[in-house]
Amino acid sequence: MLETDKVFAGSVPENYDRYMVPLIFEVYAADMARRVAALSPAAVLEIAAGTGVVTRALAPKLSPGTSYVVSDLNQPMLDYAASQQPADDRIRWMQADALALPFEDASFDVVFCQFGVMFFPDRVAGYREARRVLKPGGRFLFSVWDRIEENVFAEDVMKALARMFPDDPPRFMERTPHGYHDTAQILGDVEAAGFSRLSIETKAEQSRAPSPRFAAIAYCQGTPVRGEIETRNGDLQAVTDIAKAALADRHGHGEISAKIQAHIVDAAV
Repeated sequence: MLETDKVFAGSVPENYDRYMVPLIFEVYAADMARRVAALSPAAVLEIAAGTGVVTRALAPKLSPGTSYVVSDLNQPMLDYAASQQPADDRIRWMQADALALPFEDASFDVVFCQFGVMFFPDRVAGYREARRVLKPGGRFLFSVWDRIEENVFAEDVMKALARMFPDDPPRFMERTPHGYHDTAQILGDVEAAGFSRLSIETKAEQSRAPSPRFAAIAYCQGTPVRGEIETRNGDLQAVTDIAKAALADRHGHGEISAKIQAHIVDAAV
C-alpha cells in the first residue's frame, strides 16, 4: 500500500462521511450492526472505525452493560466519528494500530472491522491480533469489497480518471479498497492467523446517489483519490466534473443507482 492510500485528513473525513458513507457504507453498516448485536456481546472492539458509520448503527442495539471500544489508526477520522456520536458512557474512543492492539489477551467477545483490513500492511498479523484479544469462543467479523468490476460507480469513476491521466492513471480504488477480493486468499489468510471455524458470504447491494455529482464528489474528494488527483496537478473541481459527466452518461442525470458487492467474513476462535 502506498503512503497516499493512508491520507484521510483535512476535509477528507467530512467529505467521506457526507458522501461516501450514504453512497456505499450505510447499507453494509446496518448489516454488520445486526450481525454483531445478534451475538449479544458483553465486550466489543471495533477496528478501523473510520467516521463511525457502524458505531452509530450498532450502539443503540447493544445492551446497557456492554463495553464498546471504537478504534482507528487515523486520529482525524476517529475525532470526526466521536463528534458525530451521541454521548454514550459505554463507548471508549481509542487510537490503535490493528497490528499491535493495546489490549490484554482474551479481552473481547466480538472484534469486528468494516472495510478496513484492506489497509493493513500485514493482514495475517492483523488477524492474529484480533484472535489474541478475543475470548475463547469469540467471533471476528470483517468485510471487504469485491473486485472493482462488481462495484459499478467506483469502476466508472476510475475509468474516467484513467482517460484524464492516461500516462499515470490513479489506481487507489483498484489497488486498495478493491484489491483484496479473492475469497480463497482471504480465507487462507484468516486460517493462517489461527482461526479454524470461518465462513464467507458475498453480498450484493445497491449504491444510490441523489445525483451523478454526489457520487463523483464522493469518490474524487471523499477518498485518497483526491490526493492522487492533486499530486498529478489535476484541477480537483474539473476532474470531479468529468467524473460526474461520465456517471451521468451511463446512469442518467437524476437520482442514480448501481450494484455494489462485498464479502463478509465470520471467524470463531
